[in-house]
Amino acid sequence: MMMHQTLTQLRALKLDGLATGLEEQLGLPGMAGMSFEERLAMLVDREVHHRNDRKLMRLLKNARLKYGQAAIEDIDSRPGRGINRREVMSLALGDWVGAGHSVLITGPAGAGKSWLACALAQYACRRGHSVLYQRVPRLQEELRIRHGSGTFGKWLLQLAKTDVLVLDDWGMSTIDSQTRSDLLEMIDDRTGHKATIITSQLPIEHWHAWIGDATIADAILDRLMQHHHRLTLTGDSLRMKRGQTPTDTSTADDKKEKTIDPS
Repeated sequence: MMMHQTLTQLRALKLDGLATGLEEQLGLPGMAGMSFEERLAMLVDREVHHRNDRKLMRLLKNARLKYGQAAIEDIDSRPGRGINRREVMSLALGDWVGAGHSVLITGPAGAGKSWLACALAQYACRRGHSVLYQRVPRLQEELRIRHGSGTFGKWLLQLAKTDVLVLDDWGMSTIDSQTRSDLLEMIDDRTGHKATIITSQLPIEHWHAWIGDATIADAILDRLMQHHHRLTLTGDSLRMKRGQTPTDTSTADDKKEKTIDPS
């Protein structure tokens, strides 16, 4: 009865990892031979791991990554892809997030840019950093809605606190003057403080023309290029390699499988 009450109190205090560990200990005869200090250390360790797992799940959920399963351990660095595994691992394991660096990933369609960006972002979550994924073409409409509802300022403040911002498909579609100004505000808030990952089919030398306004383009690129890492992917589309032809007649299950970028 007393132990049941203790377990109830532990869960009421949100010490679920400790409570689960205690229940497990009660079911293991060998625990009787361990000292109080040893059992307590194991319980505290269980609670720490439980909290870390719960935090990671929360960070990954909030990140809304396009490829949530992407992991740097699975990077495909076969010849012809333009990926140097040592370079990518060094980046992922380094302090690019804490230093507020930009990671600029370019390459042709289907080369695995989005997957690689998500893999870097996922590892940042595993290290306890907050992440937010945004596709730039959809972001433009979201910005319009936020301006119309009066929530843009509050959202901008929240975004400025996010450790890693992923801007996917940069340069995919034209942007209007309001979006140009908003992008400058978003990037300016992050310069030297928070990290940004950008993926684009456009080579970096064409970004200035895509942004459109010379003054704003100069300001945005100046901030992005201050401290940046450049990754240029090459090779044929990985999506095409997994399919049969551009007009294949795959089954629904096959097509669902192809939505997972195999980078």
